[in-house]
Amino acid sequence: MQPITTASLTPAQQQAVRVLAQAAEQADGIEALSEQTLLNLDLPEQPGGRGVKHLLVESPSGMDAYAQVDGGSVELVVAPQRRQRGIGGALLDAALTEGRQVWAHGDLPAAQALARSRELRRVRDLWVMTAEPPTDPDEPAASEGLRVRTFTVGRDEDAWVELNALAFAHHPEQGRLTRADLEQREGQPWFDPEVFFLAEDVNTGELLGSLWVKIEGNSGHAVGEIYALGVHPQAQGRGVGTLLTAHAMAAFAARDLARIELYVEGENTPAIRTYRRAGFTRARADVQYARP
Repeated sequence: MQPITTASLTPAQQQAVRVLAQAAEQADGIEALSEQTLLNLDLPEQPGGRGVKHLLVESPSGMDAYAQVDGGSVELVVAPQRRQRGIGGALLDAALTEGRQVWAHGDLPAAQALARSRELRRVRDLWVMTAEPPTDPDEPAASEGLRVRTFTVGRDEDAWVELNALAFAHHPEQGRLTRADLEQREGQPWFDPEVFFLAEDVNTGELLGSLWVKIEGNSGHAVGEIYALGVHPQAQGRGVGTLLTAHAMAAFAARDLARIELYVEGENTPAIRTYRRAGFTRARADVQYARP
């Protein structure tokens, strides 16, 4: 089995991958591909772009397996009915000639076995932490020298991208976001600028922090996510994150949510301690594997 490698997908291939990912999620109880990987499906091939590569295993019955390489990171999925036939191993081998690490969402036993068979080691844990939605949050208090407003589409993109790059300079995914990535998310059904909070310096108007809230699902079953909280390195210690979090909790309390969640690096002990004090518990971990 030799995967087809391409820099862009046809609309039919994009849809086939989405159907494949949905079938795998239903079988495994966890998403097979990350949000960014799904957003990358319809990226056109363009000079200076993200440099995404797609690896496809197709048969007359449909899409048997798919892998994507983005920035050296690999994600892959195999159709439930086509597993245990060596397809996943062959696809992983091909993908790792292009990439360096592979993500396993939920770190399921099958993913662990595949990693062991290729002598890959665990190099990164990304925790998903969840909590009950707040019912009586504290009112966001005034903070000296700071003000909070919501994001304005068409005006704040460049300033936010600059802030995000500074706040996540050492983060391998979040720090890479471009204006095109932001605008792609603005086009998603869940995007709501009214829950995209920006903290500014009262005197200069400089953007010091942002907290992006993502809410998906129907009322009563919706999930609220602290999607991205970033603070300018020079504004650390001014209470920017605390102020923005208070606004997010007030927004969560105003919606009929089933739960709230966030992602945090498994080695970020101080942040995990803070989130646990706020009522969050570890629900699962997405794990990254790499060759020794």
